[in-house]
Amino acid sequence: MNLYPLKFTPILKEKLWGGNKLKSVLNKDLGNLPNAGESWEISGVQDDISVVSNGFLAGNDLEELVEIYMGDLVGDHVFDQFGVEFPLLIKFIDAKGKLSIQVHPDDDLSKERHNAYGKSEMWYIIEAEKNAELIIGFNQEIDKNIFTNALNHGTITDLLNYESIEAGHCFYNPAGRIHAICEGTLLAEIQQTSDITYRIHDWNRKDLEGNSRELHTDLAIDAIDYSYEKKYRTDYETKLNETKELVRCPYFTSNILEFDQAIQMDYHELDSFVVYMCLEGNFSIDHGEDEKTIVQKGESVLVPAILDTFKLIPDGKTKILEVYIR
Repeated sequence: MNLYPLKFTPILKEKLWGGNKLKSVLNKDLGNLPNAGESWEISGVQDDISVVSNGFLAGNDLEELVEIYMGDLVGDHVFDQFGVEFPLLIKFIDAKGKLSIQVHPDDDLSKERHNAYGKSEMWYIIEAEKNAELIIGFNQEIDKNIFTNALNHGTITDLLNYESIEAGHCFYNPAGRIHAICEGTLLAEIQQTSDITYRIHDWNRKDLEGNSRELHTDLAIDAIDYSYEKKYRTDYETKLNETKELVRCPYFTSNILEFDQAIQMDYHELDSFVVYMCLEGNFSIDHGEDEKTIVQKGESVLVPAILDTFKLIPDGKTKILEVYIR
């Protein structure tokens, strides 16, 4: 039987800072989770590998499928580079409270310390409450000594760049850049396959057992990129029924598509899987022989590399993120 667009059972993560917007906005079934902070839509992270939920491959996990279908699923050049490990982690994040101030190591440091990939990522803001913001990068030129001194004196927040955010804002967050998602934020996150995070400051809060969460300041000091950027937000333009690029980096390319009419997609030259994250509306993927896969708001779908031409058909005005590896 032929490969087809694959949906997966979301892997839900309870977090101290989580809320209920994964359900109220993105239609996730949260079960008994009172503070659902993350929905891992497509994951190849060990111990959290996504399982197919639709079609004849339902019940198989993503690593098994990459092992069986190889380049037909992920693209030949992707399989040659990453083997059976799916190279991206696709998430929705609901921050009712602040996340910790943190940093992720790059590929070299991650390989040295953890025998793993680094974690560069991007955020697309789906919904932001009034006065919502996030932390990304520094607000001035600093170096390791200045940062260490501020850390010792409890004043690192004075060095951090706070960004006011609105729905539609986009940020690229390369490994090494200090950051924190703050309260009132619902976003889509696209990242390398890694779950390595160095927590630097956690707002002095306690977990459900009354304990402070572990900090990793010694590890973080050498992982931080201390460079200062004058602008951290990604500028882009949208045009109805045209795909527009958001972020292109060595690890992934992400685009946005707002459409209200059928769009013919042609990926003959790509040699990669394609992921769609449905942010608004609903659409179907017409992949031939009267076969269609319906994708609703809040769902994500993995289109195998071998399906290089198909049609996207919206049910009214629809907005999606498109992700692949060049």
